[in-house]
Amino acid sequence: MSKYESSVHIINYPQEKVYAKLSDLSNIEKVKDRIPAEQVKDLTFDRDSVSVNVPPVGSVTLKIVERQELKCIKFEAENSPLPFNLWIQLLPVTETSCKMKVTVKADIPIFLKPMVGNKLEEGVEKIAQTLAMVPYE
Repeated sequence: MSKYESSVHIINYPQEKVYAKLSDLSNIEKVKDRIPAEQVKDLTFDRDSVSVNVPPVGSVTLKIVERQELKCIKFEAENSPLPFNLWIQLLPVTETSCKMKVTVKADIPIFLKPMVGNKLEEGVEKIAQTLAMVPYE
């Protein structure tokens, strides 16, 4: 398994609010207009999973498989050409801010790593940047 980590991002909202919003995927409804339409298609979601068609990969579903209250949300990919897990870690900084990091572990065949590795690194960082900009009110 290859591991890809975002940089640590400071979010100017309390850890409790960030965790509450991210651990219930039905909250995507409130921010889906910020997702570039050309990058994702057929976005569907409920409390525990999100499915999206990502060209050229195809349809991918992420399902929450574990919630560690206030600290971590772990996802597992379903219907993905490459098996992977993603998790979002949260730690308090102050009473009104927290820090966040996104990590992906992917089972990438060695011959695909040169083609896929850099894109996964960029993708993990973009996910973290997007999550850091969400209004967690």
